[in-house]
Amino acid sequence: MDAASYDGWYETPRGHWIGETEYRLVSRILDVQTDDSLLDVGCGTGWFTRRFFQNDLRMTGIDPDPQWISFAKKRGPTGIDWIRGDARSLPFRNRSYDRVFSVSALCFVEEERQAVSEIVRVTKRRFAIGWLNRDSLLYRKKGGGEGVGSYRGARWHSPDELSGFFASLPIRDLRMHSAVFLPSGSKWARTIENVLPNKVLSGALLIVSGERR
Repeated sequence: MDAASYDGWYETPRGHWIGETEYRLVSRILDVQTDDSLLDVGCGTGWFTRRFFQNDLRMTGIDPDPQWISFAKKRGPTGIDWIRGDARSLPFRNRSYDRVFSVSALCFVEEERQAVSEIVRVTKRRFAIGWLNRDSLLYRKKGGGEGVGSYRGARWHSPDELSGFFASLPIRDLRMHSAVFLPSGSKWARTIENVLPNKVLSGALLIVSGERR
């Protein structure tokens, strides 16, 4: 899928609902404060980066794909720093950003544990990392074999697997949440989303969050 098509998906009714659902959860977990600096690792076309920027935050998006970073720069707005770079070797000093997040990007990164370590390293306060959840309805529909469509080649993880990614890292208050329990975006899906607590770990997006020690 090209960058324009991917970004345009978020303008569809289903895509917009999923994007906003995931954004609200990540924002709540990060507990973003006025004038915080945020880093979006694996920002892709920058949808989540732009969404956080609407709150007048200092935003940086980083992604290894030159075409997608180019699209993000052209899509704007001005005021966001867009950087081409590798999640496994982030070009920033320790504790460079107040909050660091990544939404369904590390699923496509080799050596995920190294990327997790780098995210923790550059975090000053809180981080939130989202993966595709193997214990979800979406996995049953899209994740089997090599994956379907934009999920082709993605790695899906269970909560138990992800806990091991954070062993020995300088963090505390490690927690898990999930969202998008029914990925159809239907009226029933939206009702379920409002009823089920995010601590039920069966949503399509599985987020691991914590504080930097």
